[in-house]
Amino acid sequence: MKNSATIRKITYSAMFLVIALFLPFLTGQVPQIGSMLLPMHLPVLLAGFICGPVWGLAVGMIAPLMRSLIFSMPPILSAAVMTFELGAYGLIAGLMYKAFNKNTGWVIPDLIVAMLGGRIIWGIASYVVYAVDGGTFTLSAFIAGAFINAIPGIVLQLVLIPLLVFVFKRAKLMPADSAAV
Repeated sequence: MKNSATIRKITYSAMFLVIALFLPFLTGQVPQIGSMLLPMHLPVLLAGFICGPVWGLAVGMIAPLMRSLIFSMPPILSAAVMTFELGAYGLIAGLMYKAFNKNTGWVIPDLIVAMLGGRIIWGIASYVVYAVDGGTFTLSAFIAGAFINAIPGIVLQLVLIPLLVFVFKRAKLMPADSAAV
């Protein structure tokens, strides 16, 4: 049974990674809207909820770097920052789900904590990466990037993630020990 759950986690993680690599092509046709919808966040958050914190962390850290290396988008500095941000999303979503709502399936509080945690990590990583590169990252840039400009993506995440987790759970597609570390 454990091998079956592990194989399912690996398979789902690979699927979420592929979705994270290609979903930005669908939303990126209009760059202003594409960046506001945060397309890479969706599969990473799902990986955390469905596959657990370790797999969510792995998908989140690999996706932006792989996408940058293969498609040159996002630019490498942004990809470096996103590696920490998306890794935090996957890790925190998986940890929160395991700790609080694995049995109830009510993921909205877990999702909100993961989203806030990921944005805080994004702000810290942005500050460090841009300082090392000779740039600056201000509090107003953090607020604009993490919250104001991201409102469409935040709404999309709050609607789609709980729905998709419910669908996976209802269809009994969750790995047996889905939130195991």
